[in-house]
Amino acid sequence: MALSGSLRRDKSSTSEILIPFLDGMKDAGASVTLHYVKDLRISPCIGDFHCWYTKPGHCRIKDDMQRLYPEIRKADILVLAIPVYIPLPGEMQNLLNRLCPLIEPVLMKRAGRTRARLHKNVNLSKVVLISSCGWWERANMGTVVRIVQELAEDMSVEFSGAVLRPHSSLLPRNKKKEKEVLGASRRAGYELVKNGKMPKRTLDKIAQPLVTESEYRRRSNESYMREFPGSER
Repeated sequence: MALSGSLRRDKSSTSEILIPFLDGMKDAGASVTLHYVKDLRISPCIGDFHCWYTKPGHCRIKDDMQRLYPEIRKADILVLAIPVYIPLPGEMQNLLNRLCPLIEPVLMKRAGRTRARLHKNVNLSKVVLISSCGWWERANMGTVVRIVQELAEDMSVEFSGAVLRPHSSLLPRNKKKEKEVLGASRRAGYELVKNGKMPKRTLDKIAQPLVTESEYRRRSNESYMREFPGSER
């Protein structure tokens, strides 16, 4: 199951990477469902821990999460597509918080940290991140990577890795590189389903630089100054 937090849905840079990734999963025999969080009515968590202490596994908020919960429980792999904002879209943060009912309130210590586990009726075994950002470096997505990795570890499931595309707005301008990157994204989805993991060389191909860091900044700054010629530093 894939959940995309992109506010521009299938027109976004994140979706440009996500869609071939999901196609690759289908090539390997997976059945895939995709939801855009922007199209759903998902309220913020109210923080009373009704799903934890009062009625474990059940959220009392009646909105579109109630139809997502059964789908998520059936899924083997959860694909979270999250563009980098500051640090992520608010709608996606609401959804992540509302995953709490999937987690059984049985605590354990693992690698020096308190962790929990999923309820027995939740099939999830892997969580994957798909992310894009506007800035040049891959590290710009580090906070979102840590959020999703921490979520997976709190649920005691495997964090299977992150498919990352930095300076994503430049990708459509370089058709040769675009073909390489989208092909690698499709291979990553295929390899995840077929072999249970995504090789580093495939992920590096997706995240490859399109221009040098200095060239990226030069283009970005020149574009800004053309648009707002009175701006000075």
